[in-house]
Amino acid sequence: MDSGSATIDIDFTALARHIKAWGIELGFAKVGIAGVDLDEDEARLLEWLRQGRHGTMDYMQRHGTRRSRPDELQPGTVRVISARMDYSPTGADADAAWQTLRDGEHAYIARYALGRDYHKLIRGRLQKLADRIATETGPFGYRAFADSAPVLEKALARNAGLGWIGKHTLLLDRDAGSWFFLGELYTDLPLPVDAPSTAHCGTCTRCIEVCPTQAILGPYQLDARRCIAYLTIESKDAIPEDLRPLIGNRVFGCDDCQLVCPWNKFAQPTHEEDFAPRHGLDSIKLVELFAWTEAEFLKKTEGMPIRRAGFAGFMRNLAVALGNAPHSTEVVDALQARVDDPSPLVREHVAWAIAQQSAKGAKT
Repeated sequence: MDSGSATIDIDFTALARHIKAWGIELGFAKVGIAGVDLDEDEARLLEWLRQGRHGTMDYMQRHGTRRSRPDELQPGTVRVISARMDYSPTGADADAAWQTLRDGEHAYIARYALGRDYHKLIRGRLQKLADRIATETGPFGYRAFADSAPVLEKALARNAGLGWIGKHTLLLDRDAGSWFFLGELYTDLPLPVDAPSTAHCGTCTRCIEVCPTQAILGPYQLDARRCIAYLTIESKDAIPEDLRPLIGNRVFGCDDCQLVCPWNKFAQPTHEEDFAPRHGLDSIKLVELFAWTEAEFLKKTEGMPIRRAGFAGFMRNLAVALGNAPHSTEVVDALQARVDDPSPLVREHVAWAIAQQSAKGAKT
């Protein structure tokens, strides 16, 4: 955090209005301001960790209470400026996504990961926002985050009036659904805070019912160990065999709970060209991706979220999807080509997939 702000002669109410307007000018869809009291959210986080629902994400525990106490992560923080940036390339049109999910020969990649990695883009916009604020206030204390540090971003965004946390544990805005990224500016400016959003899920349980692996145990209860986003991105281990058939053709993340949510009918297409799908990854065949070399993977995913899975992890995911794909000679040949893959992780999943394909072939 930069040097402390000089608070003399600053109209913080007017400044808050300006910050929101400047945020919109910089490409954010909505900006709000929250305080730093997250006691209730901290209690829920600690209980979630106690139950082990974070799986192998050990960093969740290592960070301790810094995630739920902004002033511990960044000393001097008294307010959080929360900003939302939409990323859906198609807005409310979910038909193409559902069509891909029904087509077992093509890969499904979570919509957020089809374009450029959002971390640098959002942090860059937040830095511009901070620079603009400094022209009005002089030097002030701040630090920008975009899913890049232990931050309870959804709770802060809720408190800043950007939306409510839905039963699937994602943030929802009644005018935009959930297809958006969040970013934060922790600051020492004593800005007026916005009213927290109220919940509007009502009796709807579609997200719970649609989850392929039943990772949403109940309203607001997610077990990451069963979540496809965790299994295909965060986890570097073998995917549990009982969950593999449920993953279908989802090779990087999962959007089902968002695709089925009624509030996403209000989502708008993004205006950010960086979030547009690259390399045809929104409609690419599994066998084509499985033929990539590591060099191709590194080249084609440069600057994209997919890099997070790593080459072996991505091949692991694709092997599972190919095992779930309709039986064909093309799929079997693709799997056979990696039966001696250098990675034990990939070899194990390829062997499983071949067995699945053999069983399907025996029935035809």
